[in-house]
Amino acid sequence: MNTKYTDIAALTQAGLNLIQQALSIYDSDLRFVVGNRTFQTMFGLPDSLVTRGARFDDTIRFLVERGEYGEVDDHEAFVQDKVDQALAFEPHYVERQRADGRMISVEGSPLAQGGWVTVYTDITAIKRQETLLRSRSEELSDQLLEHAEELSHTNRALAATNAALEETKRQLTEMESRARVTAEMMPAHIARLDRDWRYSYSNRQLATILPFTPRNIVGLHARDALGDEAFEKITPSLERAFAGDASVLEFAHEGVARRIRVAFTPDADENGEVTGVYILSMDVTEEAQARAALTQTRKRELAAQLTSGMAHDFSNLLTIILGLQARLGSMPLGEDAQALVQATTGAARRGGALLDRISSLSGAREVRPEPVEAARLLAEIETLAKPTLPDGLSLTTEVEGLAHPVLLDVGATQDALLNLVLNAKDAIGAGSGRIAIVAREVAGTWIEFEVTDTGPGFSPDALDHALDAFFTTKGGEGSGLGLAMVYDHAKMSGGHVRLANTDRGARVTIRVPLKPAVATGAPQLVLLVEDQDNIRADVREMLISLGHQVIEAASGEEALDLAGIEGIDLVLSDIMLGGTVTGDRLVGRIEAPVMLMSSLPQGDARRAGHAVLTKPFTRGQLAAFLADALAREAAE
Repeated sequence: MNTKYTDIAALTQAGLNLIQQALSIYDSDLRFVVGNRTFQTMFGLPDSLVTRGARFDDTIRFLVERGEYGEVDDHEAFVQDKVDQALAFEPHYVERQRADGRMISVEGSPLAQGGWVTVYTDITAIKRQETLLRSRSEELSDQLLEHAEELSHTNRALAATNAALEETKRQLTEMESRARVTAEMMPAHIARLDRDWRYSYSNRQLATILPFTPRNIVGLHARDALGDEAFEKITPSLERAFAGDASVLEFAHEGVARRIRVAFTPDADENGEVTGVYILSMDVTEEAQARAALTQTRKRELAAQLTSGMAHDFSNLLTIILGLQARLGSMPLGEDAQALVQATTGAARRGGALLDRISSLSGAREVRPEPVEAARLLAEIETLAKPTLPDGLSLTTEVEGLAHPVLLDVGATQDALLNLVLNAKDAIGAGSGRIAIVAREVAGTWIEFEVTDTGPGFSPDALDHALDAFFTTKGGEGSGLGLAMVYDHAKMSGGHVRLANTDRGARVTIRVPLKPAVATGAPQLVLLVEDQDNIRADVREMLISLGHQVIEAASGEEALDLAGIEGIDLVLSDIMLGGTVTGDRLVGRIEAPVMLMSSLPQGDARRAGHAVLTKPFTRGQLAAFLADALAREAAE
């Protein structure tokens, strides 16, 4: 690129040198920018004064001392006067005689960006012809000559003014073009509606918010451009805006499964009459998901957290079980055995979820996403649920789309779906019936799990209160926590739950944000720090199966000794370690990024300020945690 710019500069300079008139350009600080060779030779300037950055006052001082302006009593006062005239940035045209007797015209025009361009023309021959004409044409009056000279001077001044106007017009055109490009690049729809609710201006971003809308909506009525659903939602706010009241509206658009925020700003004329409304629309679906998850988290934090040594030890035991099951699953077993391994893994995972649920009764629960295929997830649900179903009650699963792995809290999602299946079984009773689970992608934004049954459906009271904690229709046999936990899982993930009745039974729909699983990244050299040998062995096998190389340490002190080994990419350490150096104290003392895992409950002070992988965890959860942590490290 530098060579290209150098070539362009050389070509520009060569073109300027072909101009017969002398030309110079100074910037707004009166420093030399560019000039042609004629400028240097006309005034006999040294190279230092025609070099980029040379000062204007130095050039004037040089010319004064050379006698360019004739006899000058006070050189510095003369120089300062010229500088003051230049800083006024007024167009000018003058003619003067040089010390050698030759006549030149000096025509200066200010630049729109600041600075000056000046053209010097040798008009000696023209002046001689005028003198000869005056001496030989006695019939031509002096007054006519003066008028001709004035007209010539006026024409030159007019030409300079026209040039300045053309430059200003070009600058305005460029500004308008930049403003339009900026409006098109913004990730929002910017538009204006006139009094009859037709678009008088719009960028081309509406289709990114409402995909079904036409590309060019200028001239269309708002209803025709937006469709009935969106138009009905914004009509009250538009009416208030045309009455002079600015407002902001946020609404859910069911047709495209998105949440949209719209700002309405009245456009009033100088008399205060509203002639139109400016509209700024944004897709805030992801923001709403994050906001819902944060709200749910804050609600949970109102209660005290449950901490228990037993929960800590049980988490470690489940970590060992999950690690052993992962190793068992990699062995060449038959299909039936593999199904049992998966079922056992799911049961152990739900054991960890049960610990989390106990904690969630009085504290925050952690969302633990991992890569999973929707078809495999539903297949495991069938394996776990079918043995509990009576004869005559069938369970079917179906996946629509979702061909690639996605990030889900697998344990919590399985728990939620099993809850719904068991609730449906209880609702259908001893007779025959059918339960169906369908997983589908919705508008590229959500994963939707729909559970339907052929039971009696929800009562009106249940439709209103079934998601409330401790509400049950099972009398003393129910805890009232099943649907509440389903709702809690969805809200913690940034989604929602809906209950409805169909013409054949009940329907429960869970929507959670669609997050495609990311690649695990390049293999890393991992320093694994864990003081329990069996847990360290299981985590080591998980890391190796993910393609990483592993160095092991049984204590924080040993980790510090090994940290000097060249090539360590990251450290994965338990927080609770025997000795004086705990895992959290390794942060900042080892050059490689330190990532922590722990069985400590949410809210424990030793977890504060760190991203922590909670035990027990699966290989998928470990892979997702490492990928997310490395991505954050790279971003910082």
